Amino acid sequence: MRLNGIKDNPGARKFRVRIGRGIGSGLGKTGGRGGKGQTARSGVAIGGFEGGQMPLHRRLPKRGFNKWRPQAFNEINVGALQKAIDDKRLDGSKPLDVATLIAAGVVRRPKDGLRLLGEGDLKAKIAITVNHASAKAKAAVEKAGGSVTVIVPKVLAADEAKRKKSAAKKATPAKTPGAAKTEG
Repeated sequence: MRLNGIKDNPGARKFRVRIGRGIGSGLGKTGGRGGKGQTARSGVAIGGFEGGQMPLHRRLPKRGFNKWRPQAFNEINVGALQKAIDDKRLDGSKPLDVATLIAAGVVRRPKDGLRLLGEGDLKAKIAITVNHASAKAKAAVEKAGGSVTVIVPKVLAADEAKRKKSAAKKATPAKTPGAAKTEG
């Protein structure tokens, strides 16, 4: 090999198109931007503008709801716990929580907590602490002789008072004018 024989692999170097360099290039004169007007110039921000007509994204109805602070939980089935115990990755006699599951390699990272689901069979007696547990999962753990402790999220007293007030308002039916009149 000689220095004068070194070259790139075919296709490794791609030359960019130089626009506005004469009619022979195919991208001369207007440089691929068409003729005149707003879109021929820089700084165009049309994005859904329909010439003053109500744009499509405003004509269509809005649906759905996006939660403000969505939480992502680790979801684990009781069958996966049993498999980890059978594989000797978990010790069923010790209390289980997110930290022990991460240490055992059953769960990758803590996220916002742990949600226990009821798919699969559980034979081992376990004591597990979770953020949420399905009714089926609770029943499976208790059937095997274990226990499920659900972590109750801390709620501010002011928020709790608001919820109670809102629930009381919904429980009492709203009085409509003319409801007191009787037909006779």
